[in-house]
Amino acid sequence: MSNPDELLVALSTAVESEESNQMSLTVVVGGAVITGRLAPEAVWRERVAEVLKDSDRLGPFSDVFARRPGGNRSGRDEAPTHLHFHLARILQGSLGIPATGGMYRVAIKDVSAWTVGDLIHFDR
Repeated sequence: MSNPDELLVALSTAVESEESNQMSLTVVVGGAVITGRLAPEAVWRERVAEVLKDSDRLGPFSDVFARRPGGNRSGRDEAPTHLHFHLARILQGSLGIPATGGMYRVAIKDVSAWTVGDLIHFDR
Protein backbone atom coordinates (compact mmCIF):
# COMPACT_ATOMS: atom_id res chain seq x y z
CA MET A 1 0.00 0.00 0.00
CA SER A 2 1.48 3.34 -0.95
CA ASN A 3 -0.76 4.93 1.71
CA PRO A 4 -0.82 2.73 4.81
CA ASP A 5 -4.28 1.60 5.89
CA GLU A 6 -5.45 3.92 8.70
CA LEU A 7 -7.14 1.06 10.56
CA LEU A 8 -3.97 -1.02 10.49
CA VAL A 9 -1.92 1.93 11.75
CA ALA A 10 -4.48 2.51 14.53
CA LEU A 11 -4.34 -1.17 15.47
CA SER A 12 -0.55 -1.08 15.63
CA THR A 13 -0.67 2.13 17.68
CA ALA A 14 -3.03 0.44 20.17
CA VAL A 15 -0.65 -2.54 20.50
CA GLU A 16 2.25 -0.15 21.11
CA SER A 17 0.39 1.91 23.71
CA GLU A 18 -1.06 -1.03 25.63
CA GLU A 19 2.21 -3.00 25.67
CA SER A 20 0.07 -6.04 24.85
CA ASN A 21 0.93 -9.09 22.76
CA GLN A 22 -2.54 -10.60 22.54
CA MET A 23 -3.69 -9.10 19.20
CA SER A 24 -3.77 -11.80 16.53
CA LEU A 25 -3.44 -10.64 12.94
CA THR A 26 -3.01 -12.11 9.47
CA VAL A 27 -1.47 -10.04 6.67
CA VAL A 28 -0.60 -10.49 3.02
CA VAL A 29 2.78 -9.01 2.07
CA GLY A 30 4.26 -9.54 -1.38
CA GLY A 31 1.96 -12.52 -1.92
CA ALA A 32 3.03 -14.21 1.33
CA VAL A 33 0.51 -14.79 4.12
CA ILE A 34 1.89 -14.13 7.61
CA THR A 35 -0.22 -14.96 10.64
CA GLY A 36 0.53 -14.52 14.31
CA ARG A 37 0.34 -12.16 17.24
CA LEU A 38 1.49 -8.56 17.31
CA ALA A 39 3.90 -7.35 19.96
CA PRO A 40 5.03 -3.85 20.87
CA GLU A 41 8.30 -3.03 19.14
CA ALA A 42 10.26 -2.83 22.41
CA VAL A 43 9.05 -6.28 23.51
CA TRP A 44 9.77 -7.74 20.06
CA ARG A 45 13.31 -6.28 20.04
CA GLU A 46 13.97 -7.66 23.51
CA ARG A 47 12.89 -11.17 22.53
CA VAL A 48 14.94 -11.16 19.33
CA ALA A 49 17.97 -9.93 21.30
CA GLU A 50 17.53 -12.78 23.81
CA VAL A 51 17.43 -15.40 21.05
CA LEU A 52 20.49 -13.96 19.31
CA LYS A 53 22.45 -13.65 22.55
CA ASP A 54 22.17 -17.43 23.08
CA SER A 55 23.73 -18.14 19.66
CA ASP A 56 27.47 -18.66 19.31
CA ARG A 57 27.53 -17.21 15.78
CA LEU A 58 24.84 -14.54 16.10
CA GLY A 59 25.42 -13.35 19.67
CA PRO A 60 27.28 -10.16 18.65
CA PHE A 61 24.17 -8.99 16.75
CA SER A 62 21.96 -9.06 19.86
CA ASP A 63 23.09 -5.54 20.79
CA VAL A 64 21.59 -4.15 17.58
CA PHE A 65 18.13 -5.28 18.75
CA ALA A 66 18.68 -4.43 22.42
CA ARG A 67 19.22 -0.73 21.65
CA ARG A 68 16.25 1.59 21.63
CA PRO A 69 14.96 2.39 18.15
CA GLY A 70 16.40 5.52 16.55
CA GLY A 71 14.53 8.43 15.10
CA ASN A 72 11.71 10.43 16.64
CA ARG A 73 9.72 7.50 18.01
CA SER A 74 11.06 7.88 21.56
CA GLY A 75 8.13 10.14 22.44
CA ARG A 76 5.70 7.90 20.56
CA ASP A 77 4.32 10.94 18.75
CA GLU A 78 4.72 9.32 15.34
CA ALA A 79 2.53 6.52 14.07
CA PRO A 80 4.14 3.07 13.89
CA THR A 81 5.60 2.15 10.50
CA HIS A 82 6.04 -1.59 11.13
CA LEU A 83 4.14 -4.51 12.55
CA HIS A 84 6.10 -6.73 14.94
CA PHE A 85 4.92 -10.34 14.92
CA HIS A 86 5.85 -13.07 17.35
CA LEU A 87 4.59 -16.64 17.38
CA ALA A 88 4.07 -16.01 13.67
CA ARG A 89 4.14 -18.30 10.67
CA ILE A 90 4.39 -17.80 6.94
CA LEU A 91 1.66 -19.96 5.44
CA GLN A 92 2.85 -22.06 2.52
CA GLY A 93 0.35 -24.59 1.25
CA SER A 94 -0.54 -26.82 4.17
CA LEU A 95 2.54 -25.76 6.17
CA GLY A 96 3.20 -22.95 8.60
CA ILE A 97 6.87 -21.95 8.51
CA PRO A 98 8.34 -22.20 11.09
CA ALA A 99 5.97 -24.68 12.72
CA THR A 100 6.64 -23.24 16.19
CA GLY A 101 6.28 -19.61 15.15
CA GLY A 102 8.89 -16.97 14.47
CA MET A 103 9.62 -13.28 14.84
CA TYR A 104 8.79 -11.10 11.82
CA ARG A 105 8.90 -7.36 11.21
CA VAL A 106 6.65 -6.16 8.40
CA ALA A 107 6.39 -2.64 6.96
CA ILE A 108 2.78 -1.48 7.25
CA LYS A 109 3.04 0.22 3.86
CA ASP A 110 3.76 -3.18 2.25
CA VAL A 111 0.61 -4.88 3.57
CA SER A 112 -1.85 -5.44 0.72
CA ALA A 113 -4.56 -7.23 2.73
CA TRP A 114 -5.19 -8.12 6.37
CA THR A 115 -7.69 -9.59 8.78
CA VAL A 116 -7.98 -9.81 12.52
CA GLY A 117 -7.20 -13.28 13.84
CA ASP A 118 -4.59 -15.97 13.52
CA LEU A 119 -5.10 -18.49 10.72
CA ILE A 120 -4.55 -22.07 11.75
CA HIS A 121 -4.32 -24.90 9.23
CA PHE A 122 -5.68 -28.30 10.15
CA ASP A 123 -4.64 -31.24 7.98
CA ARG A 124 -7.49 -33.76 7.91
